[in-house]
Formats: sequence, structure tokens, C-alpha cells
Amino acid sequence: MNSSMKNTLLFGIVFGLIIIAGLFQGWNNAMLIFNMGLISAIMALGVNLQWGFAGLFNVGVMGFVALGGLAAVLMGMPRTEGAWSAGGGGVVIALLLGAATMLAAIILMKKMKAGRLRNLCVAALLIAGFFVFRSLYDPSVASIEAINPAATGFLGGLNPGTDETYKSNGWVMLLAWPLGGILAAGAAWLIGKVALGLRSDYLAIATLGVAEIIIAILKNEDWLTRGVKNVIGIPRPVPYEIDLQNSAAFVERAASFGMDPVEGSTIYVKFLYAILFGAVLLILIWLSQRALNSPWGRMLRAIRDNEVAAEAMGKDVTARHLQVFILGSAICGIAGAMMTTLDGQLTPGTYQPLRFTFLIWVMVIVGGSGNNLGAILGGFLIWFLWVQVEPIGMWIMGIVTSGMADGSPLKSHLIDSAAHMRLMTMGLIMILVLRFSPKGLIPEK
Repeated sequence: MNSSMKNTLLFGIVFGLIIIAGLFQGWNNAMLIFNMGLISAIMALGVNLQWGFAGLFNVGVMGFVALGGLAAVLMGMPRTEGAWSAGGGGVVIALLLGAATMLAAIILMKKMKAGRLRNLCVAALLIAGFFVFRSLYDPSVASIEAINPAATGFLGGLNPGTDETYKSNGWVMLLAWPLGGILAAGAAWLIGKVALGLRSDYLAIATLGVAEIIIAILKNEDWLTRGVKNVIGIPRPVPYEIDLQNSAAFVERAASFGMDPVEGSTIYVKFLYAILFGAVLLILIWLSQRALNSPWGRMLRAIRDNEVAAEAMGKDVTARHLQVFILGSAICGIAGAMMTTLDGQLTPGTYQPLRFTFLIWVMVIVGGSGNNLGAILGGFLIWFLWVQVEPIGMWIMGIVTSGMADGSPLKSHLIDSAAHMRLMTMGLIMILVLRFSPKGLIPEK
């Protein structure tokens, strides 16, 4: 069997599993799995760009995904009435002063001679800048968060609509996706300038720490994202189900397919999302394949395989690492904005850097690092298993414990343990793949 037939068969098996889930669990559930599979494939594509192309061990994926979610809020939500006049200007000025203080400290470090005097001057500058920053920042934030905290309590976004009309401007969410990529790329540039001198597990620890910092900011800065109170009601670039259900033409069309309006509207909305997400994935895979087969892609793989030899040939290893780190992070930011759009809400508490970064890495390793098609296959396969293993585990435990008496401690323990089969299954899949196909299901050519 040649590689093309093998790849087609593998994708056919994965999509066949999704179809089977649709037949037994409903097409609404199958379409949700498919849409999240598309988003997962995009995340895996971004990580594969960093690891498969350049060998960069980034464990801060969820931080960049969270910045994509922030972009969805900044672009999709309307401006909170009175928030900017109450403290928006003060927050902006405080942040600019904070950045200016850091820049001044860096310049001072470069201009002055090393010694005790330089250390004292830099320390005095930072301490004074900190107190000035807090004197502006704290009262401005308090003023913003005091504005109807039960419903808003944050600045809001750039949506041109009002609280009553902003949901009709769902088209702005299509702009939020590239904005998510821009925010993630900007953060990646800052991180890369500091951390890309590190290698292997040191880089992993640094990027994980940065991801935790980003998510901690989203959880605690209520003026920006409402923190753990969550931002709900984010608009969508597709119709709302209730509007479709109130359309006589749609009700008639759904009936022609043997569906009631509720089921038909939910499936139709997810189908439209699938078209949008699929278009983004196709564009990214096309660009990634062109990059992979270009001189730039071959140079990255040469750097990945032997940095010393690449440097001896005159290649700027640090600059190339920074480029691919920014590009991969931007793709993860786009995926994060898409995921928040699909959910219709931003919930910073659900971003768990280590847990979900592990899941994305499993997708890349199982699919085949260094191969874009492998990353996409891994995204669909691992997400499907992540969703389905728990109900399958409950079904298996139900069979195993069917002969046990009700109230049995062992029966209760086995049923309660079904939820943990997810992580066990991921570990088992990784062991099997690394044992029988160490380079993944679709290995790098």
C-alpha cells in the first residue's frame, strides 16, 4: 500500500468514526465533534510548525489559545457604557507608563557602567515607576469594575452595536480570528526574544510559565475580561437557532429532511461553522505545505537536525527560531478565537495549560510530527477519542458491574473511575504509537 492510499484510509477511518457517532448519538453531536476536530487540527498544525519544522518544545500552547479567546471578546463585545470615561483612559496611561518605565530601565542598564551606582539607579527607577503605575492603575480599574459588575464590569470591545443590537454584527467575529493571531504573535515575539536562547526542557518550562501568567491575567483582570465571572453572549458569524426556528421557510426545509425545527437549526448552524472552520484550515494547510517545501522550510529542518552545521553555513538560527515560533503561536491564537466564537463565551477558568497542552502534543505525536497531514489527522483522531472514551468507559463499566449489587463499594468505584479513562487511553495510545510507529501514523517524508 502506497502512502497516498494509506493516508486516505486513515482519514476515512477517522471520519467514519464520526459518522458512526452521528448515527448512534445524533448528528448534532457528530457535527460538534467535527467542528472541534477542525479547531484541534489547526492547533496541532501550529504546534507542528514549531516542533516538527524547528524542534522548539513549546508547552505554552494554552496561553496563546487564551489570547485568541481574548481577541474574540475585544472584537465581538460592545463598548460598556461609561466604562471608558470612568477609567479607560487611566488604565491606558498607566500601562503606557509601565512600559515606559521598563524601557527606561533597559536603556539605563545599557548607558551606565556596571556597578553599584547603576544598580541603585535602576532599582530607584523601577520602584518609583511601580508606585506611579499603581497610583493611576488601581483607581481606574476600580471605577471600571464598579459599573454594573453583575452584567459588565469591564471595558467591553469594538463591536459597533449597542447592548441590544451588537449580536446582529456577528460578521465582526471573522475579524477576531486574525486579531487572535496578531495578539498571539505579539506575545510570542516578546517571549521569543527572552526565552528562545533556552533549549529543550528549559524552553518548555519557560513557555509553560508564560502560559500560566497569561491565563492568570485573564482570570484576575476583571476590567479586561470579567475574570472568572466570564464573558457570555459573544456574537456569532452564523445565524442564531431561534431566528431559524422562527423562519417559515427554514421550518419547511427542515421538515423536508425529516427534522423538527430545533434539531434542524442546531445542525445547520454547526454545518455553517464547519464551512468557515474548514476554509481556515484549508488556507493554513496550503500555506504550511508551501512553507514546508520552500527553501525556508528546508532550512528550518536543517537547523532542527543540526544547529551547529547550520550556523557554520551562515544561517541565523535564533532569527529563524523566532520566526517559526511567532508563526506557530499565531496559528494557535487563531484557533483560540475560533473556539471562543463557537462556544459563544470566554471562560478563563477552563484554560488549563498543562492538561490541554498535553492533549495537543498527543495529537502531533500520534499524527506524525513534521508532517502537516499527520498533525491534522492527529487533531481529529485524538479529539474524537477524548470526547468518546468517557461514555464508552461508562458503557463498559456498566457491563462489568451489571452483576454486582446496588450500593456495592466496588461497583461505585468502577463507575466513578470511568471518567479517568480519558487520560489512561491517551497514554495507552501514545505507548502503542511510539512502539509500532515511532514517527506517527503519517510520518515525515
